[in-house]
Amino acid sequence: MSAPTADARTRAPEAKKVHIADTAINRQNWYKHVNWLNVFLIIGIPVYGCVQALWVPLQLKTAIWAVIYYFFTGLGITAGYHRLWAHCSYSATLPLRIWLAAVGGGAVEGSIRWWARDHRAHHRYTDTEKDPYSVRKGLLYSHLGWMVMKQNPKRIGRTDISDLNEDPVVVWQHRNYLKVVFTMGLAVPMLVAGLGWGDWMGGFVYAGILRIFFVQQATFCVNSLAHWLGDQPFDDRNSPRDHVITALVTLGEGYHNFHHEFPSDYRNAIEWHQYDPTKWSIWAWKQLGLAYDLKKFRANEIEKGRVQQLQKKLDRTRATLDWGTPLDQLPVMEWDDYVEQAKNGRGLVAIAGVIHDVTDFIKDHPGGKAMIKSGVGKDATAMFNGGVYYHSNAAHNLLSTMRVGVIRGGCEVEIWKRAQKENVEYVRDGSGQRVVRAGEQPTKIPEPIPTADAA
Repeated sequence: MSAPTADARTRAPEAKKVHIADTAINRQNWYKHVNWLNVFLIIGIPVYGCVQALWVPLQLKTAIWAVIYYFFTGLGITAGYHRLWAHCSYSATLPLRIWLAAVGGGAVEGSIRWWARDHRAHHRYTDTEKDPYSVRKGLLYSHLGWMVMKQNPKRIGRTDISDLNEDPVVVWQHRNYLKVVFTMGLAVPMLVAGLGWGDWMGGFVYAGILRIFFVQQATFCVNSLAHWLGDQPFDDRNSPRDHVITALVTLGEGYHNFHHEFPSDYRNAIEWHQYDPTKWSIWAWKQLGLAYDLKKFRANEIEKGRVQQLQKKLDRTRATLDWGTPLDQLPVMEWDDYVEQAKNGRGLVAIAGVIHDVTDFIKDHPGGKAMIKSGVGKDATAMFNGGVYYHSNAAHNLLSTMRVGVIRGGCEVEIWKRAQKENVEYVRDGSGQRVVRAGEQPTKIPEPIPTADAA
C-alpha cells in the first residue's frame, strides 16, 4: 500500500454543513426553511376539508359522531401521549395502552415516541433556546411556527426516553405510525359514518379531516395559550399559566402552571369545580381496573407552592407602599426641643417614644381638631392607645407615615432595641422591608392583661 501524497496529507477538513434553521431567512431561501410535509398535514388537508364542506352536507348523526371521536382522539393525546407516556403519572393495562396509542395516532400529532420526547424537553428547558416550542419566540411560533418551520434537532434539549424505547406499544406505533394515522385518523371515522348511516363523505370530511384539525389546534393551545393567558398561582419564574378557557379547549390541560410545578401528578385541576375531563377519565379507568398507580403530589407541598407565590405577590405590593421612615433611621430629638417646636406651631405628637408630625392631618382628623390638638407637644401614648380612643390598625398605619424622630432620655434606647428586634425576629419581604402585621406597629401598646390582684 503506497504512502499518502503530500496533497492528501495537507488537505483541509471539509466544513460542517450548516443546518438551514441556523441561517437567516431571506427572499432567496425562505422556502428551504419551511417544513412542507407539516404544512400539508396541518394546513393543507384542513383547507381541503373546509372546501369539501361547502358541498358535503353535515348530518346530525355525523356531527355527534365527530364530537365523540374528537373526545376519543383528544384523550389519546391528553391521557395517553401526555400524562401516561410523557410524564408517567399513572400506569395503564395493555388494552388501555393499545387503545390510547390508536386513538392518539388518530389525532395526527406524531408518534408517541416523538411527541413525548419533545414534551420532556419542553419541561426540562421551558422558555429557553432548547425548548422546542418556547413561547419566548412568539405566541404564533409556539402554537404553529415550530412545526411548519424547520428546526435543528441538535438545538433541542436532550431527554431520556429509554422507558419509551422499552414499551412495545410505543415501539410498534412509532414504526407503523403512517398506517395508524390513515387507519385511525381517516378510515375509522369514515367507516363508522358510512356503515352506520350511509354518510361516507360526511364521515371523511367532518369526523375525519375537520375533527383532526380541531384536535390539533386544541393541543397546540397548550403550547401557546397556556403559556400566555391566565394566572400563576404556584410559580411565576416561567411562562406556564392557569386559565379555565384553555382548560375548556384542551380537555383539562389548561391548568398549566400547576402542571409545570407538579408534572408527575395525574391531575391538572385539583379543585372540584375545575374542568379536567382527562383526570376524570383516568380515575374512571382505575375504577374499571384499566389504570392503576395514579400519582398525586403531596398536598403539603402543593400548598407550600401556593403560599410562597401568594407571599411573592404580597411582597411586590408591599414594596409599593409607604410604611414610614424605618425606626433606626429616625433622628434623636430632646424632649425640650420637641415641646418648643410644638409651641411654635408645629403639630408634633409623641407616641411610644416616636415623634410624629401631624400638622397637615389636624384638619382631617375624624375625631375633630380639638381632640388631636390636645396631644400636641405631649406624650400622647395613653391617649392614642385607649385613654381617649382605641385607635384602629389603619390609624396606626397612617401614623407610621408621619414619623420624624424619637425622644432622647431613655426612649431612644427602647426605639433602637425595637429596631434591632425588627431586624432579627420579624418577617421581611422580597425587598428586605419588614412585613408589618396588623397590630404590630411600634405605636401600638398592648392592653394590660387583667390579673386576680386587680380584684
